[in-house]
Amino acid sequence: MKSVYDFRAENAKGAEVSLADYKGKVLLIVNTATQCGFTPQYDVLQDLYEKYQGEGFEILDFPCNQFGNQAPGSNEEIGSFCDMHYGITFPRFSKIEVNGENAIPLYKYLVEEKGFEGFSPESKMTPVLEKKLSELNPNYRNEPDIKWNFTKFLVNREGRVLERFEPTEDLGFVEDRIAELIELK
Repeated sequence: MKSVYDFRAENAKGAEVSLADYKGKVLLIVNTATQCGFTPQYDVLQDLYEKYQGEGFEILDFPCNQFGNQAPGSNEEIGSFCDMHYGITFPRFSKIEVNGENAIPLYKYLVEEKGFEGFSPESKMTPVLEKKLSELNPNYRNEPDIKWNFTKFLVNREGRVLERFEPTEDLGFVEDRIAELIELK
């Protein structure tokens, strides 16, 4: 049975990294963008990282420009933006594609493991995303692919994908799920 540890990805400096390097850790894998309405989530993600990193938690940041051209910069420009505006210290990888034929194998696997189940009905951004996505693809609800920036996958210490959180999910709920996994060690 596959796990995230079976994959490799290029970090922001261009070096290939084996995700097996993260064995035994709770992971939150996120596709991000620097010019998105959800970009302020970087603040909360950095807070979560600082709070739980010592407990075996890692956030893996994968910038992606597939949604509204909201991550147009180079790896260096994205890194500078994240450092300057949010003080990001969690691992950042090279800009990737998460959907389509050029999607990296890790993201193809993540989507196979946890497909789209809908946006959070409580979020004020849900109607905006639903309108935009239904204009682009009326069948978007029935397809497992990534729908927007800041989609998150929670991975347990054995490398299994447990949950997928859409960008509209309350980050307090995401933190609760992270904390539960960390306490299970």
